[in-house]
Amino acid sequence: MKQNMLKSRFSSSLKANYMILIELPIVTALGFISKLYKGIGHEWANNSLGGVFYVIFFILVFSLIVSKKKIWIISILVLLITSLLECLQLWKPPFLQLIRSTFIGASLLGTTFVPSDFIYYVIGAISGYILAYNLKREI
Repeated sequence: MKQNMLKSRFSSSLKANYMILIELPIVTALGFISKLYKGIGHEWANNSLGGVFYVIFFILVFSLIVSKKKIWIISILVLLITSLLECLQLWKPPFLQLIRSTFIGASLLGTTFVPSDFIYYVIGAISGYILAYNLKREI
């Protein structure tokens, strides 16, 4: 009986992680699209909206290794680290400037400190938490 319960829980966890793995490329694509979009409101999409997807992406990645109950901790940690990276944009040493000069470097580290970005990080943390929590629920 206990073995069947463990097997069922393990199977459920695998299904949840499989669903997260399906969501990751979608969130990644949305993040890159927000950075490359050239239509109406492109400045907002390129400079702000991507922060939402950035935070969601990392919450999903780290939620692959934690239980549903700990996703809130991951969400807070990702929000704090993302906020720290935003503040790090005020520091401009040559090695960081070199990294930021590439598309991936600029996408991961950012280039300019913008206080309003914190709003998008919070939106991403809440959205990422809800998404990861729901994907991790018993299937």
